[in-house]
Amino acid sequence: QLQASGGGLVQPGGFLRLACEVSGFTRDYPIIAWFRQAPGKEREGVSYINRGTGSLEFRDYKESVLGRFTTFRDNAEKVVYLQMNSLKPEDTAVYYCALSLTTVSSARRWRQDAYHYWGQGTQVTVSS
Repeated sequence: QLQASGGGLVQPGGFLRLACEVSGFTRDYPIIAWFRQAPGKEREGVSYINRGTGSLEFRDYKESVLGRFTTFRDNAEKVVYLQMNSLKPEDTAVYYCALSLTTVSSARRWRQDAYHYWGQGTQVTVSS
């Protein structure tokens, strides 16, 4: 089960931290991606973190959020975060976390069908 939280209303330039709590999976270090869906638009992937730790940890970001968003994991708590800084109105969307049971290749990383489990969405609104 995936539980996403942390959304809210923030002004442009502000920040939010989303959390995806993972439960019910026996394997540590889940592979998690964050997606978002704005009104009238398709769902798009924005970040990805693999199962590795230390030097083997790998993260990837969609170009539109590169340098502003950071994903990281609290292994002890089995929570994966999405730190979102310098938020823009175009970041307004419902954000979802998704889990894959296997490593996702770069060719499939932003495809919804690459992920096996989804959390409920959390609304992020960036507006003055």
